Amino acid sequence: MSDRLRIHVEPLLRDSALVLAFSGWNDAGESATSALEFLDHAIQSVPLADIDPDEFYDFVLRRPDVAIGEDGVRRIEWPGFGFRYGSVDSTRELVTGLGAEPNLRWSAFSDSVVDLCSQLGIGRVVLMGAYLADVVYSRPVQVTGSASDSEVLAKSGIVESGYEGPTGIVGVLADRLVREGASVLSLWAGLPHYIEASPNPRGSLALIQALSQHLGVVIDDGPLCKRAAEFEQKIAETVADDSELADYVKQLKRRDFAQ
Repeated sequence: MSDRLRIHVEPLLRDSALVLAFSGWNDAGESATSALEFLDHAIQSVPLADIDPDEFYDFVLRRPDVAIGEDGVRRIEWPGFGFRYGSVDSTRELVTGLGAEPNLRWSAFSDSVVDLCSQLGIGRVVLMGAYLADVVYSRPVQVTGSASDSEVLAKSGIVESGYEGPTGIVGVLADRLVREGASVLSLWAGLPHYIEASPNPRGSLALIQALSQHLGVVIDDGPLCKRAAEFEQKIAETVADDSELADYVKQLKRRDFAQ
């Protein structure tokens, strides 16, 4: 096992899947990371492991924070990537991984994720991301994806992504995990590029619902549904107050109707 991976506890996991999200390039509207934070709260996850950040982050580009704890002592909070786990029901657990997209040594970073899967006996992985697109803000958020098994997409009702071009750590990890024999699904939420607001709970909700359907688990998304509805109302007010933006949205609607 790589010494970059620091496992704090070794729980007995039952039929577990690993769910990952990264802040940065892969995370338009902070939808993927917010979705994973919501999932962590829903399953009451606890710390499991982390990856030593020294080899993977440029601390000039992504600086550590200084925080003052409840005891009044200043501490340095380093950017990095951590894993947690929690029970999704009485018969199984989920492992989650959340943190910043690494700046360096993506292949070695992927080694650490593979090591975690091997150490814990995890063969099923879901990666979540979000991107900006020409979509109508009020329409249901479309989740596209790619999978190691094409039947997975069909069963989950997810449109297969035809994207080609630059990729982030999510794409690199998906490729590596597939080559290691894991069952891998990547989920991507498409968000309106003309809405500069983060976090976007509509994207998070779409990802959580797609994840829930894929894994066959029940996640109480009521609080997230409420936040998504409130967010949509605020965006509708913003669009209504901006004639240029309103005209652009009308053009998108006409385009969709014509298709």
